[in-house]
Amino acid sequence: MASIIPIRVVPAQGMRAPHDDAPAHPGLPESYTPPNGLLLDARHRPLRDLRISVTDRCNFRCSYCMPKGVFGKDYPYLPHASILSFEEITRVATQFVRHGVQKIRLTGGEPLLRKNIELLIAQLAALRTPDGKAVDLTLTTNGSLLARKARSLKDAGLQRVTISLDGLDDTVFRAMNDVDFPVADVLHGIEAAQAAGLSSIKVNMVVKRGTNDQEIIPMARYFRGTGITLRFIEYMDVGATNGWRMDEVLPSSELLQRLQSEFTLLPLASNTRGETAQRWGYANASGQHDAALGEIGLISSVSHAFCGECNRARLSTEGQLFTCLFASSGHDLRQLVRGNPDDTALAATIGRIWNQRQDRYSELRAALPADTGSGQRRIEMSYIGG
Repeated sequence: MASIIPIRVVPAQGMRAPHDDAPAHPGLPESYTPPNGLLLDARHRPLRDLRISVTDRCNFRCSYCMPKGVFGKDYPYLPHASILSFEEITRVATQFVRHGVQKIRLTGGEPLLRKNIELLIAQLAALRTPDGKAVDLTLTTNGSLLARKARSLKDAGLQRVTISLDGLDDTVFRAMNDVDFPVADVLHGIEAAQAAGLSSIKVNMVVKRGTNDQEIIPMARYFRGTGITLRFIEYMDVGATNGWRMDEVLPSSELLQRLQSEFTLLPLASNTRGETAQRWGYANASGQHDAALGEIGLISSVSHAFCGECNRARLSTEGQLFTCLFASSGHDLRQLVRGNPDDTALAATIGRIWNQRQDRYSELRAALPADTGSGQRRIEMSYIGG
C-alpha cells in the first residue's frame, strides 16, 4: 500500500516564508474505506473539528504570534497562486465533513482580511453532515474589521464568532497588538456582532505574565453578565519567533485563584467531547450557577494537556494539512486537489493521514529539552491558524 509522504514545512525564520520548500505530492492510497462519519486516529480519537486558515496575513503584530521584528514590511507572504481558492477549500472541507467533522472554524492570520470571505462562508454553510445537520460554522478574528463586517458575515451563514482581546486598558492593548490599534474599536466590533445576531460569542485573552495579567479581573468584570464567554489562554510555545519562556506562562490554576478572590465560581461540565476549555460558571447570592451571569473558560495547553481528547485537524492557507497545533510538518493536499483526482482519492488520503495520527505534543512537553533553536522548529501560529 502506498504511504502518505509527510511534507516538511520550515517555519518563518528571519525573512523566510513557509512556501520556500517545494512540497512533494502525497502518495495516494491503493485501497480505502469509504467515509462513514467516524474516522479514528491511532489513539482512537475521532475527527470532529476542522480549522481552516484562509490567509497568512494579519494587520496586528502581537508579540506572541506575529512579532514585528520578524513579520516586517518586507516579509514574503504567500503569493496569490499558492493560496487555496474558496472552491478548493470547500471541496476539501466537504470530504472532512463526510469523515465526521461537525465544526469548522475559519482562522488566519486575520480571516477578515481575505477578500469576499462571505462567499466562502456561504459555501461552507451549505455543507451537511452524514446525518443531514448543518456544520457548526465559526470564525476567530482580532475584531478590527468586525464592526463593518458582522452583519454580512451573519447573512452569509456564519453562526458564531470568537474575538481575540488581550486587555481593556488601552495602553496595554495598543502595546500588545503593536500597531497602536485602540481597544474601543474592538469593543465596538463585539457590540456589532451581538447586534447582528451572532450567537455564543466568545472572547479569547492570551495571558502573559508580567505583560497583561493585571487585566484578568477587569476583563472578567466587563464581560460578566453580557452573554459573552471570556476564555483565558495560557501563553503557548507555538512556532519559533515569539520568544516563548516558561516563566511568562501564568498557569490556569493560579489564574483561577485570582478570579476566585473576586467571584464565586462553580465548575461546569464540558459541552462536547474534545472541548479545550475548562468551564467555570458565575454563582449568584444563593451559591448556584446563574446562567444570566455567564461563565469563563480556562484553556491550559501548557499546564494541563488535553491531547487525549484532541479531535482537531488544521488546514493551512496553501493547503497543508496539520494534525497538531505544535506540528513541524504537514501533508500537502493542494497538489492533490489541483491534480484533479476524484473526491474518492481525496477522501481516502485524508482518511489515511488521520488514521496514522499519533500527536500528543503537550503531553510530552515536560519531558522535552529546552528549545535552543538548533532542533526541529514548529510551524508559526500565523501560518497554521490558532
